[in-house]
Amino acid sequence: MTSSSAPQDPAAAPKAAPKDPWDLPDVSGLVVGVLGGTGDQGRGLAYRLAKAGQQVIIGSRSADRAEDVAAEIGHGVEGADNAETARRSDVVIVAVPWEGHAKTLESLREELTGKLVVDCVNPLGFDKKGAYALKPEEGSAAEQAAALLPGSRVAAAFHHLSAVLLKDTSVEEIDTDVMVLGEERADVEIVQALAGRIAGMRGVFAGRLRNAHQVESLVANLISVNRRYKAHAGLRVTDI
Repeated sequence: MTSSSAPQDPAAAPKAAPKDPWDLPDVSGLVVGVLGGTGDQGRGLAYRLAKAGQQVIIGSRSADRAEDVAAEIGHGVEGADNAETARRSDVVIVAVPWEGHAKTLESLREELTGKLVVDCVNPLGFDKKGAYALKPEEGSAAEQAAALLPGSRVAAAFHHLSAVLLKDTSVEEIDTDVMVLGEERADVEIVQALAGRIAGMRGVFAGRLRNAHQVESLVANLISVNRRYKAHAGLRVTDI
């Protein structure tokens, strides 16, 4: 005698629980390179990440300059030229001036292939009325990076941070959220996790790279806030 059972209705199978958006990967073992790491923002980010225990290499066109600044930052930060920094890093933060953005990335296309590249450059102009946003042909600095680096995975983040606060060793926590944009959830979550390693910060997903222009251009508004109120304003997203 044989027995049989009716096939199970796939629709009746229990659905997997949705992923917790705050369940982020462990990024403590990643090497983070900062291109433009001798500038104010790059130097500040390098200091904060290294202080949190991240292995950090800062890059510059001059290896000697990078090594000198790395020694000043301390916390195990290393210095190298931009190409060596890109080669040795798992994640590369681009913190160069907008004027040199395209040229720098073009020169490092080979070294950045296969890397997660995090663009934090803000295309801005300045006149007598103050700061104003520029719109690159590609739509944003991040989209320009993606166009110039077809072999890299490009995300955007760390745009709204005060270099003054980042570098200030007397400031223990940076009270701000970090808007993170990207095409792949796994890459976005790596960047969110890196932001979350810095005391006081939280990385928040803010859309795909096509939305990067709004995030980059908001820096012009923050500059106006800071000038009026003599502040170092950041952003907080409520209800999440």
